[in-house]
Amino acid sequence: MEEQLFDLLIPPGVPRKMIMDIVQKFDVELVTRKERLYFANMEGDERELLAFRGKKEVMEEVQTYLYDELKKFIGE
Repeated sequence: MEEQLFDLLIPPGVPRKMIMDIVQKFDVELVTRKERLYFANMEGDERELLAFRGKKEVMEEVQTYLYDELKKFIGE
């Protein structure tokens, strides 16, 4: 039985260097996903968003790493 894979959407504005760093450090694949956006003046607009795809345990590590790196990047 094939192991289930999970996606972690990458928020718009994440620097490309950070995305590539994660792809190199973790066992993930960079994919695109169509998602409907529901904020500001984009009510229901469908956009292509980037996402990391991998095993659940790896995606949990990536989520923590991405959050920590974004906090450093914005200076919090």
